Amino acid sequence: MTYINQDVLFFFDKHQTAFSLYEVFADKIESRFPDTKMKVQKSQITFSNRHVYAGVSFLRVKKKAELPDDYFVLTLGLPYPLESGRVAVKTEPYPGRWTTHILISSISDLDEELFDWVDQAYEFSEKK
Repeated sequence: MTYINQDVLFFFDKHQTAFSLYEVFADKIESRFPDTKMKVQKSQITFSNRHVYAGVSFLRVKKKAELPDDYFVLTLGLPYPLESGRVAVKTEPYPGRWTTHILISSISDLDEELFDWVDQAYEFSEKK
């Protein structure tokens, strides 16, 4: 399955400079988790196995002045609070389930550390 289609292009219509970041992210998701289902919604793109494990959005997770020009927010569902300076916001909407928002503004943000967290979110979602 390809994670780039007309709906995705429309989603990035007002954020075209962030689209190249999404392309790299989506390619890595597709190669790591080929069974992933993608759903484009009005405010986010979700990635799921049994349940949603990651989402891409333009959520304002910081004050506007602190946000880079080109970015997207990667949201992960994890079983623990992620302790990293890369985390913009984290909340525990349910006991034992942490929603973690990470700002992605450059290709270097899409590194092995980030995809280790994505792996953990994928596994956590699979076990729910």
